[in-house]
Amino acid sequence: MKRLTGLPAILVALVLTLSIPASDTSACTGITIKPKDGSAIFGRTLEFAQDLKSNIIIIPRNRENVGSTPNQKPGLSWTSNYAMVGMNAFNLPVIVDGLNEKGLHVGIFYFPGYTDYQNLSEEDLAHSISPVELPLYLMGTCRNVDEVTSAVKKIKVGNVVMPQLGGVPPFHYIANDTSGKSIVIEYVNGELNIHQNPLGVLTNAPTFDWQITNLSNYVNLLTNNISDIKVEGVEIKGFGQGSGMLGLPGDFTPPSRFVRAVAFSSSAFPVTTAKEGVLQTFHILNQFDIPKGVARGVEQGKVVGDYTMWTGVSDLTNLRYYFRTYDDSSIRMVNLGCLNLDAPEIQTISIQGPEQIIDVSGCAR
Repeated sequence: MKRLTGLPAILVALVLTLSIPASDTSACTGITIKPKDGSAIFGRTLEFAQDLKSNIIIIPRNRENVGSTPNQKPGLSWTSNYAMVGMNAFNLPVIVDGLNEKGLHVGIFYFPGYTDYQNLSEEDLAHSISPVELPLYLMGTCRNVDEVTSAVKKIKVGNVVMPQLGGVPPFHYIANDTSGKSIVIEYVNGELNIHQNPLGVLTNAPTFDWQITNLSNYVNLLTNNISDIKVEGVEIKGFGQGSGMLGLPGDFTPPSRFVRAVAFSSSAFPVTTAKEGVLQTFHILNQFDIPKGVARGVEQGKVVGDYTMWTGVSDLTNLRYYFRTYDDSSIRMVNLGCLNLDAPEIQTISIQGPEQIIDVSGCAR
């Protein structure tokens, strides 16, 4: 293969170093798998350019919480009725992706350029929380997506600064339950929008309804190969596997990842058990794994790049949270049923550390 030189190389360099703030390049992808045994599996990647210092935390039942507000006055007070497990960020007592003991999953996805939370009056403060606290509230008080739909309408989410991210974080959210039901929660122009999500897929911007409309551009995609066609009597044969999916977008932009996520999750052969569903979810999400340097931009004169920090998979039926990290691709699991859900404090499981490469040379026979 020839090395790019001259003008083409310059164009490639310009594309790779396009000046996009790191905060605008988060590339998370989420999918849903429904095995034949009736279980429900949701999995997602978490990409960011800034180390989020995530770990697994277990938040017990009966924990008292107070929401945050834009003017730093106390917000909504509530008690977490249900225990939950999942990933946090910046060592904070919040979960950005996880599930509760009733099999309800809630996850945060970045939504830059479109998020505008609700304006709060003085009377609203007692019913308000910050964007990063919404999953904590929903998983602590709701058993399923129907209850989430009702609960999120009764509270306010304000434009609360998150110091760790240097401003008000632009989030939208996905909620899934054991029935396979899924919704997307977005705050746009100060209004709450709740979208039904029968596909169980989510990426980032633009808005979820736009992403669904954009699928119409890909109705030509087929799961089966196209072996050949005839043009003016000339037989034109396909090159091989995947010809039915020719034209599937392969870049890391949110719309392209959304299309791929729908294509892969809906066309994968059905599996029988939850365990098979978990492994299938990890395999599909391999298609969205971003190594360091592939998706990059420039922020304050410094080149930064999103990469897949961790991948989390929730077995909502069997209450298990699986994960792997950039530094350790082995799959690890936390079983909510084996934990003390009435512990007096939040418990932490570190996800840090390098992968152990196993030498199997001695197994040769």
